[in-house]
Formats: sequence, C-alpha cells, structure tokens
Amino acid sequence: MLKTLGLSLLLMVGLTGCAYNSVFVNYPSQIAPYKQQLASHSPTANITALADNISGNDGLLYAQETGRIMQVAGDFERSKTYYQQAIAAYQAFDDKATISASKLGAGASSILLNDNAIPYRGPGYERIMLHQYQALNYLFSGDAQGALVEVRRSNELQSMEQARYQQSQESVQAMANGTIDAQMAQLGQAAGSVTSSFLNAYSYYITGLLHELSNEPNDAFIDYRKAAQITPDNRYLQQDLVRLAKQLAMPQYDEFAKRWGDAVLPTAGQGQVVFIVERSFVPEKQSITVPFSINGNWQTASLATYQRQIPLAEQSQIWGLGQTLTADSIANIDALAINALKEDLPAALFRQAARIYAKYELNKSVQSNSRRANNQVDAAAMVMQIFNVISEQADRRSWLTLPRQAQIARQFIDAGDYDIRLNSSQNVTIEVKPNRTTLIWAIETGNRTRFYSIII
Repeated sequence: MLKTLGLSLLLMVGLTGCAYNSVFVNYPSQIAPYKQQLASHSPTANITALADNISGNDGLLYAQETGRIMQVAGDFERSKTYYQQAIAAYQAFDDKATISASKLGAGASSILLNDNAIPYRGPGYERIMLHQYQALNYLFSGDAQGALVEVRRSNELQSMEQARYQQSQESVQAMANGTIDAQMAQLGQAAGSVTSSFLNAYSYYITGLLHELSNEPNDAFIDYRKAAQITPDNRYLQQDLVRLAKQLAMPQYDEFAKRWGDAVLPTAGQGQVVFIVERSFVPEKQSITVPFSINGNWQTASLATYQRQIPLAEQSQIWGLGQTLTADSIANIDALAINALKEDLPAALFRQAARIYAKYELNKSVQSNSRRANNQVDAAAMVMQIFNVISEQADRRSWLTLPRQAQIARQFIDAGDYDIRLNSSQNVTIEVKPNRTTLIWAIETGNRTRFYSIII
C-alpha cells in the first residue's frame, strides 16, 4: 500500500512541472494575458515567457502563438522566425517513421493523465493558416516570391488534410454512439454552413491574390474559383471571377456576367485598394465533465466542446474612399475550429475509453493490494481516486490568437492619398498609385485595430 501511495504522490508532484504545458492548467487560461495585451499599446510585453516554452510539450502551439503576436504587432521578421519553428515542428511530426521513445512516454502518460500529455500537433486548419500567415510575413517584408512559395504549400496542405481526415474517419467509424452523436450534432449546429475544417476560402483567396499581383492571372482564377466554391456569396470573389474571365477571354465570361454583372475594370490613372480585415479571436474550447462510478470507483470523463457563439456585429464598413465600402466575409475561422474538433471527436472518445478503463483497473489493483495488507483503510486507493479526478482534464489546446473571422473588400479608385477609417477605428492615411495595388491588412483585437499597408 505504501509503495502504491508513494507512486501516486510521485505522479502528482512530478507532473506539476508540466502544469504550464496544459496537463493540469487549461491552455486558454495560460494564453489569456497575451490576448489581452494585443488590445494594448504593448502587445509583445512578456513575450519572452511565452517563447521560452517553445521547446516543451506544446512547443508547436507556443511557436504559432508567439509568431502571431509578433505579426499583429507588425514585427514581421521576428514573426517569420517563430513561424518557421512551428513549420519545422510539423515537419518533424511528418518525418517520424517509427514511434520514438518520447512519443511512447507521452502515450503512456496520456493513458493515466489526459490528452494534454500528448505533444501538440495542431489540426489541419491551423497548419494551413500557418503557411498563409508566413506568406503574409514575406509579402509585407518585400519578398513576393517567398510569399508565393508559402501559399502554394498552404494549397497543397488543404488536399493532404482532406485525405488524412478521410482515412481517420474510416478507422474510428465503429466508435460512434449516443454521446458522440449528440456532441457532433451540437458542434454541427455551431459551425453553421461550414462543413469541414480543411477547406479554407481565406487561404485560397490570399493565394489567388498573390498570383494575380505576380501577373499570373490563370493561376489566380483557379484559386479564386476554389475560394468561391467554399464561400459562394462573396460579391468580391464574384467580381474577381468576372473580371479575370473577361481579361483571359474565357468562355465562362458570358455566364459569369449574366449571374454577377459585367466586369468592373480600372480607368486611366486609377489604382486599386484591397482590404483584408481580421476580426476578434477564435473561441476557446470548453470542457464537459461527466462523473460516474464503476463498481464503486468514481471516475470522470472530460471532453472538449464549443459553446454556441454570439454572432459578430454587421460586416465592416470602410469610410474615406468616396462611397462607403462594405467588406464581405471570406471565412469564419471559428467554424473551421469547430469542425476540426468535430472531426477529431471519435478518436478522442476512443482515447477516453482506454483511459477510463486503465484508471479503473489501477484502482481495482490498489484496492486488492490493500485488502491483503491486514484490511487497513485503503489510503492509496483514496489518493488514486482524487488523482484521477484532478488529472482528468479535457484537451482545450488550440491556436487562440487566430482571428474569428476574415473579410475582404476591393475597389478601383483614382490615385492619391486617402484618410480611411474601419468601423470605429481611428483614421489612417493610405496612398494609391496608378496601375498599382495598395493592400491594406486591418487586424482587430479587442478594442484596437492595427493597419498595415503595402503598394505592389
């Protein structure tokens, strides 16, 4: 009994060092201070504390978060470095042909603890957006070719993640039951019309835009069309398809013009403005904990979920360009996150079932040993039951500094300087040059909006 009690206490004490890596302390509470900083004048304050954990169990996630915070702050070069660390971590997962000793250890820990003991490998939509954001880092650092490399990788990953998802569903199909069906129905309602996590119109749009700005209209048309298949009601995508179909003398032009109107082309001396507007933060995962007993031994099962979200306010309004320009949604990142959890839920349930059984068998073994030890009070079993309750934490990890929604807008306009305003933000001055594109990236974080612009 004393030996088992010692083992239990050792597990409790020894794992406190992993608390920052979400085993006992949920991830959203760890990242909350950094999200608050993004609404302040000092968005990168204390960023070193976050970056110092990149070498840990959740290192890939911390690299993504740190890179995003630096990006929102406008430090594209440092953001690029952190994102590269995350990209390398994903590649390391891909390159593992055999199970390493570290992965074995994490797997064993997760059986007795929770899924947070498993090294973090983000869902497909996070990896896709990582390359998309790295592309924007390159673009706003003046390297258009480096940006194209990243967005092409982003497109490849959308196809790869779709194939990986289909394989995983075949392997867990038999796990479906009443609980999983109810959760999937709830998540499906929360995701709305978005039906997958790995098809991202925002990424396709950025790819198409970069192709167009690189004078590759055929490739741009292909990517705009992919984006429009995912988000068919975006009028700016519709206008892009009409315009490129006319420019390329495509047979689809008449059909497109009939559906969406004639192509709008620039007049002499005009340039164009393209707005990318990112709003708010993706929601945090919540936890559902269900207590129950197996032959008198209390156990708990914790699963991650998303609550129904309050819709964002109306579409963004852009003033200062003559007539008011209204941005259209290109992607709801929260819906991608919800679908990613929905897609992983059967596998998570499988791991949960294995964990519950392992904990039950361990408790039963402890009680049996105690009865042989003069029938004394089973203190070790009590400790194990307490430990089981404390350690059972839902895996609430996800990239939380991502935006909740992305919107786009585009307009041809006379060359000159313009004082623009987005919603209730302060005015900023942009320049438009003839036959050039001014790309404006507006990032709303809480009550603060930051603008970055580049002329291409």
